[in-house]
Amino acid sequence: MTEQGKQLWLSRLQALGPGILLATAAIGGSHIVASTQAGALFGWQLALLILLVNVLKYPFFRFGVEYSLQSGETLLEGYRRQSRWYLLGFVWLNLIAAVVNTAGVLILTAALLQYFIPVQLSLTVLCCLLLAVCLLVLLAGQYRLLDKVSKWVMVLLTFTTLTAAVIAWQQGMQAPADYVAPSPWQLAYLGFLVALMGWMPAPIEISAINSLWLKAKQQHQPISLANGMFDFHLGYWSTTALALVFLSLGALVQFGSAQELALAGGSYIQQFVGIYAKTIGDWSTLLVALVAFLCMFGTTLTVLDGYARTINESFQLLGWQKSNSTRSYSVWLVLQAMAGLAVILFFKSALGPMLTFAMSLAFVTTPVFAWLNYRLMQRAGQMSTWIRALSWLGLLYLFGFALLFLWWLLIK
Repeated sequence: MTEQGKQLWLSRLQALGPGILLATAAIGGSHIVASTQAGALFGWQLALLILLVNVLKYPFFRFGVEYSLQSGETLLEGYRRQSRWYLLGFVWLNLIAAVVNTAGVLILTAALLQYFIPVQLSLTVLCCLLLAVCLLVLLAGQYRLLDKVSKWVMVLLTFTTLTAAVIAWQQGMQAPADYVAPSPWQLAYLGFLVALMGWMPAPIEISAINSLWLKAKQQHQPISLANGMFDFHLGYWSTTALALVFLSLGALVQFGSAQELALAGGSYIQQFVGIYAKTIGDWSTLLVALVAFLCMFGTTLTVLDGYARTINESFQLLGWQKSNSTRSYSVWLVLQAMAGLAVILFFKSALGPMLTFAMSLAFVTTPVFAWLNYRLMQRAGQMSTWIRALSWLGLLYLFGFALLFLWWLLIK
């Protein structure tokens, strides 16, 4: 490799960060719960749907990186420049998503932490412990420490997930040869499909969070458009590939099992780990639990940081707070954590439905966030023909499916 080539790759590696954080945020409930459940229920039938959702959401995540690097503004600043109402709409939807998604990922992470705690503790206590650790990391290290932690989480997560997948492939399909799989293309399964697509690969408001991570990264190191897009593509398409890997884990290990599938998030994860151990061997219990825990811990960290950043920036842009400072970020971070914990305590008996609600809410609000991003890039005049065409396909798909889901809820 020439010296110029070495410098190119060195600059790309140094630019890695926001895209990896995007991947860390994405590889959580959508992968360890939704993707594996899709494989467990329907085998390989939903593989193309997962791939399609990732492709059709791609332009709207891409816009967050492209707009930020070309204009020097975050998406939130772009919303405010278009109209105060655009930003207001984003803020109210984002506040709801911040609390609900924080509660959802926190309870899943706590359920997995039980495998590594030698004493029996309640989920509520484990949620408090997790929040304490996450807040310590974020308050003490801010973006730099989050950046470093997320890279290690992604490396360990990718290695352990692929290891588990290879083991599962060697064992082969566990479903009986004469097993007939149900078809997912029925109205009765629409709720499941919407939940699957809602967090696949992540809620679209994460694109605004990603633009804020870019801003934080550039405070320490300038990033060119080419290097920023490399970082984004690496993170985004890694989440797509790992979603299919998790689908394969469900299809290989749980598909066709006589045991009834537990659809509630925390119960499902524990069932998945248990069935995996039964199929492959008790020695694999901690490996599979580690894969799942790394998924959810990384997601919890990035969700806490990302939503706090967007709320902090939004309130400053709207004039509702005087400055966008480290202190105000810390206040919003703690408030968000406490609100998520309060939701867990209040809905303690209905955490499974709450998680499904969070994933469904993400899908229903997805067309709104997607349209905001498209409108911003359209007005900026910085969109290629193929991206424009893919955006329109994505918008038609997202709005159409959201309207179908709302209709289904009305007649249900």
